[in-house]
Amino acid sequence: MKKFYSGVLLFIMALVFGQINYTITPNPFNETDQITLTVPGDQIDEAAWGVTNNAIYIWTWSLDANYQNSQDCPTNGQWGDSNDANKLVYSNATDSYSLTFTPTTFYNRTGIGRFGFLLKDKTGGHQTGDSFVNVGVLNLNLTNPLANSLTSVPVGNSINVTATTNVNSTFQLKANGTVVNSTTTPSNSYSYAYTVTGDANMELIATEGSSSKNATFTLQVPRNVVSEAIPGWIRQGINYNPTDNTKVGLALYAPFKNFVHVIGSFNNWAVNDAYLMKRDTTNPDLYWIELNGLTPQQLYTFQYRTNDLKKVADPYSPQILSSYDDQWISATTYPNLPIFPTGQDFEVSMFKTGQTAYNWQVTNFQRPAKEDLVVYELLLRDFTQEKNWQSLIAKIPYLKGLNINAIELLPIMEFDGNLSWGYNTSFHYALDKAYGTPEKFKEFVDVCHQNGIAVILDVAFNHATGRSPLVRLWNVDPDGDGYGDVAANNPYFNTVPKHSYNVFNDFNHTSPSTKYYVERTLQQWLTEYKIDGFRWDLTKGFTQNCSENDENCTNAYQQDRVDILKDYADKQWAIDPNSYMIFEHLGTDQEEQQWANYKASEGKGVMMWNNQNGSYNQNTMGYKENSNFDRMDHELHGFSQMRAVGYGESHDEERLMFKNLAYGAVNGSYDVKNLNTALDRMKTFGATFFTIPGPKMIWQFGELGYEFSINRCADGSINNGCRTDEKPIAFTLNYDTSANRKAVYDTWAKIINIRNTYPVFKSKTYTVESNNLTNDPDGLITRIYVYDNLLTNNEMKNVVVLANYNTTAKSVVPYFPYVGDWKNLMDNTIMNVTSTTAPITLQPGEFRIFGNYTGSLSTIDISASQRLLLQIADNPVKDGFVKLVYNKAKNGQIFIYDMTGKLMDSFKLTQENGTHEMKVGYPSGAYLVHLKSDTGISIQKMIVK
Repeated sequence: MKKFYSGVLLFIMALVFGQINYTITPNPFNETDQITLTVPGDQIDEAAWGVTNNAIYIWTWSLDANYQNSQDCPTNGQWGDSNDANKLVYSNATDSYSLTFTPTTFYNRTGIGRFGFLLKDKTGGHQTGDSFVNVGVLNLNLTNPLANSLTSVPVGNSINVTATTNVNSTFQLKANGTVVNSTTTPSNSYSYAYTVTGDANMELIATEGSSSKNATFTLQVPRNVVSEAIPGWIRQGINYNPTDNTKVGLALYAPFKNFVHVIGSFNNWAVNDAYLMKRDTTNPDLYWIELNGLTPQQLYTFQYRTNDLKKVADPYSPQILSSYDDQWISATTYPNLPIFPTGQDFEVSMFKTGQTAYNWQVTNFQRPAKEDLVVYELLLRDFTQEKNWQSLIAKIPYLKGLNINAIELLPIMEFDGNLSWGYNTSFHYALDKAYGTPEKFKEFVDVCHQNGIAVILDVAFNHATGRSPLVRLWNVDPDGDGYGDVAANNPYFNTVPKHSYNVFNDFNHTSPSTKYYVERTLQQWLTEYKIDGFRWDLTKGFTQNCSENDENCTNAYQQDRVDILKDYADKQWAIDPNSYMIFEHLGTDQEEQQWANYKASEGKGVMMWNNQNGSYNQNTMGYKENSNFDRMDHELHGFSQMRAVGYGESHDEERLMFKNLAYGAVNGSYDVKNLNTALDRMKTFGATFFTIPGPKMIWQFGELGYEFSINRCADGSINNGCRTDEKPIAFTLNYDTSANRKAVYDTWAKIINIRNTYPVFKSKTYTVESNNLTNDPDGLITRIYVYDNLLTNNEMKNVVVLANYNTTAKSVVPYFPYVGDWKNLMDNTIMNVTSTTAPITLQPGEFRIFGNYTGSLSTIDISASQRLLLQIADNPVKDGFVKLVYNKAKNGQIFIYDMTGKLMDSFKLTQENGTHEMKVGYPSGAYLVHLKSDTGISIQKMIVK
């Protein structure tokens, strides 16, 4: 069965592959006859499939008279959204499903010899196994060799060709198009001993009256492969000789293959033993060849052809040509795109010797520190109308104006189709041509670096699609179309997924072959394109301990996954020690700590995605339930350094503004569903997001209040099956020139600039206090305290952020750390604070960002000796007793909260300076200890073992 996906399938697929019973009426039949396919209702468990209204669909494909050249039915629709034209008719009277059609009309072709089908629900979450139906009144059954088979026979030996038909027929046997045997007496059986003279494409033709049927097979003569050490300048892939532009070396790792030929434009795509690859003496599974006499600057195309007739492009191709996708790529996006070779199929590799290297303008880019990253995640397909690198280069001033310092691109490695999120990767090593040329992508990276912007690539090493040569070289291909399930001897993939989130084909990351492939891919992007790091997609899939049906196992701590990913971290850092490594794991703190803290003391450590979409969206909508986003704090994850990449939106999350406008709270005349009101609240999101120290990420157009749902369909409706469909482009809609939308952009840009300007935002001493129901019974009040006592007195040491996400005005107690002059960092006004607890009135959706003022108007000395101090002795607490040390705590009170905001203890202090010992019987975990007094507020984290 052949299925191509234009977008990544993001849902867990519970697939059922059982065979089913069915009837065809009439039978036998010709391709021009109307037939009815009927399936008994007991063959499908509608309840288990979650099907309502008997919505069962056929997914079907047709093959030619030789049972080859598979083509999908034009009315199949998409795998995740079947076309209603293929919905079966249910009969309650007979409890059966049926479909009536004429094959030539239904499949829009003639010469049909067989069709295959399966039944599925509309979204493809459940399906039956494949079934095949022969077409035609005359049926030919090749019994030896089997149809579409490959048989190896030495020259001079004979093979007995046998077949049967359902009616008496005459037969004709051809070898490479020449008749070698024929019969004149009709019979329902055939037998002939054919003597092999060389490689041959064999065809047996049965004829009865005006009807005929064909069956083909291939005979192949064994080859003697030369064993010779691979030259030092050649490794797996395409290799250019360092001193001779007329030479290229090719190498393919191909265990379980007896021999491999190279076919291409240099030998007219013919199987020629002059292009038979040699075996390496050290690694006999490594085949190699040196091509000589090449013309520099001339483009060559090629494939590998193995003894079992697999034809594939090189897995390490920097770019490939596709028989499926290239015709849809415009000359504007990819000028002078080479034409796919006539007569070939699948994908082909390219090489050209003597190429001029790209002239990099920036060769020593200084990457932003991990903790300072403000990452802009984007999908180029939906970011500009032109959808290419040149148009993205033109938008660099827009992105730089936002003051971000990194761009994270959804996968740009070769993926199936041209309109995709990119997670349906087939060639991880190759740049997809849908967005432009390698030179333009290098220019994009170069321009980003010229503007102080790092480039991070999303990469999906969890899986590969069926187009991948690593799949097709070792697959089970029952219908001979080149595609099929992973074979048991595949050195790269699991035949059965080892985790519950699998899509496509699951890489086995314990395999040395897979590890080498990943390492080489990392090296390619880091060195050839000078990118700055990777976001690793779906790292939960790297375990080998679970099954596709055990989500609890997949989500639990897995030591093999910890070790595998540490090894990959070492491999990436060995190539580029300062490169970014970001995991989309979204797992347990216990496991994520293993990577976040790994070599963090050396400035490394893996950054982990920290999803706060739900809690931030509750705030922006105006609902206090589940609105606590304190886990923006890296220490609450157990990370020793700021390695938690916080985000309120990502490509995988529903857009904040969509839910604001669809579900926002209403209180009298204040309505979050109002566009301008919702946009104002997005400014407040920025204030309570960017001011928290540590790496941050935003999704494209959030800065313009982009409100189209992640599940928006092309027709404007909303459906989960449209998740990866194209979305409206904000620039095309003129969002960037809309005053109220641009105001969000300007506000975010200013806040990010404040973050980038003041060193205090690099501090690891900060506290996030969101929706603390004890201090603020109505909820939805945010206080953020950032401080660094090691900074000098003429530098800003303290920042206080206040926000009111309520739908009514609130008097917010700021708990300033001390009295004196405080500067509103958004408008540069100065406020003299004479009481740290004097309330500040904030309108609904309003925020303030204050920093201690260090200018000439300051009326205080903010030396450390005068500040409120709280320390927790012997932290973590191990014996059930804790000692609190404090000073400058006039009228002090202690409040202890768990991380949900629940108050655990509170009491008043009896003196201004001193210690307080107490017994704590709390469960193991993290707690916040607040000291509030006339002098200010001090907050420390307490860990209870």
